[in-house]
Amino acid sequence: MPEPHAPASWRIGLPHTTAAVPIARALVRTALIDIGSTADTDTAELLTAELVANAVEHAPGHDPIELVIELLPTSCQVEVRDSSPIPPGDLSDPSPDDEPDPWQEHGRGLLLIRTLSSSCGHRPTESGKAVWFTLRAPADH
Repeated sequence: MPEPHAPASWRIGLPHTTAAVPIARALVRTALIDIGSTADTDTAELLTAELVANAVEHAPGHDPIELVIELLPTSCQVEVRDSSPIPPGDLSDPSPDDEPDPWQEHGRGLLLIRTLSSSCGHRPTESGKAVWFTLRAPADH
C-alpha cells in the first residue's frame, strides 16, 4: 500500500465579488494537482464554486473571502471563510424545508454539497464562519 501524501495546503484570499467564483474554480484545480490529490477535480471545482458564490451573495461588506485547500491522508478538504457569522442551511441533516424548489433559480448549492461530498459542515471563526467539504480520494490510489 503506498504511503499517504505528506500534509499540504493552499490558502488564498479572494475578492468579495462574483469574479471570485471562476478564480476559485481554477485555483482549486491547480492546487489539487500541485499538492498531488487524487480527488475528483471536477467535483471539487463545482462544490468550491457553490461555496464561494454563497459567500459572495450572503456575506455582508467587502471583506475578502478566504479559500483553504488541504490535502489529508485519504482525502482533500476545501474550506471557504467569510465575514458573516450566520451559518448556511444545515449541511449535515437537512429538514424538509431545506429541499430546493425545482422551479427556483437558486437553492441547489447546499444539496449539491451534501450529495457529492463525503462530508461537509460549517464552524464559527474569529471573523465570521468557515464552510467546508471533504472529497475522498479513490481507493485505488
